[in-house]
Amino acid sequence: ILLDKDGKRKHTRPTFSGQQIFALEKTFEQTKYLAGPERARLAYSLGMTESQVKVWFQNRRTKWRKKHAAEMATAKKKQDSETERLKGASENEEEDDDYNKPLDPNSDDEKITQLLKKHKPGAGGLLLHPPEGEASA
Repeated sequence: ILLDKDGKRKHTRPTFSGQQIFALEKTFEQTKYLAGPERARLAYSLGMTESQVKVWFQNRRTKWRKKHAAEMATAKKKQDSETERLKGASENEEEDDDYNKPLDPNSDDEKITQLLKKHKPGAGGLLLHPPEGEASA
């Protein structure tokens, strides 16, 4: 028995054996909550008090909820980024519609140049008109 500085009994944390933890975890996989008789039966079979089993399950549920919440947050972030990616792709498709439309022969060369630069990297060097003095073929 440990005593604190005032001579009162000091609470010690119980240590559970690997077998006890294994049995508790297996039971937790099957059910997150134990009713009184189930808790008493498990405590007796593991050589623990009902209170220890009860607290272990409370703590384990808390750990499970935190992990579950983190997994849900990660899944939501992944879903949100996928939604943004798809949204961006659909916006690009709308821009591509301009590129895929037949060009208006009356449109100005600047518009054509911008479309080519936007959709064909390195196309900025493309000559739309031959230089002065050269005949077109």
